[in-house]
Amino acid sequence: MSDQQKQIAGEAAAERVEAGMIVGLGTGSTAAWFVKALAARNLSGLRCVPTSEKTADLARELGLPLVTLEDVSKIDLTVDGADEVGPGLALIKGGGAALLREKLVWEASDRCIVIADAAKVVPVLGAFPLPIEVVAFGHKTTGNRIADVLIDHDIQMPARLRQADRGVVRTDGGNVIYDAKCQAIHDPVRLADDLKLITGVVEHGLFLDLADEAIIGTDAGVEILLP
Repeated sequence: MSDQQKQIAGEAAAERVEAGMIVGLGTGSTAAWFVKALAARNLSGLRCVPTSEKTADLARELGLPLVTLEDVSKIDLTVDGADEVGPGLALIKGGGAALLREKLVWEASDRCIVIADAAKVVPVLGAFPLPIEVVAFGHKTTGNRIADVLIDHDIQMPARLRQADRGVVRTDGGNVIYDAKCQAIHDPVRLADDLKLITGVVEHGLFLDLADEAIIGTDAGVEILLP
């Protein structure tokens, strides 16, 4: 049922887009439903900023006009998924390894809507491993520094380098991803700040004070959450 929930959330978000808008297109399975629903609306004058090469490929396939972040001064609305939606619309993102580009697009946007299925809504962030994007050069040393910060936050498990069948996962920017199994993040703001202070950490998947609204797909329809 989660696919159906993702679909109705994506379709509901597409209804928020108006002709002539500059729209940020998120990455992931839920965001893909939004991209498809947006293309089906056939609105005039749209310009779309994709957050990953995968999303760009899908948008081109569907005939959506693409621009880059360098081509626009601001984005009217970004719609994107999340791996967890916590209290106050604090989010964990980055399961699709696009967190850096996603955050750049989010922070350039006047308004951000997160879309998700009901299972993504949690009382405390951290059950989903927190993605941390790291420069490939010297990444093992950076990983050790990340482990020290996690211990300071009572997170005993060191972050692990993300691997796939093809080997080490690389982001569109050529960076690597470390995933931290936090279990529970009791102070997301402090953890976000501490991670960003580590030389070699490019970005982390804590999206705090960025989402203006959440559209959650449920078996009964969509539910709207506000910060």
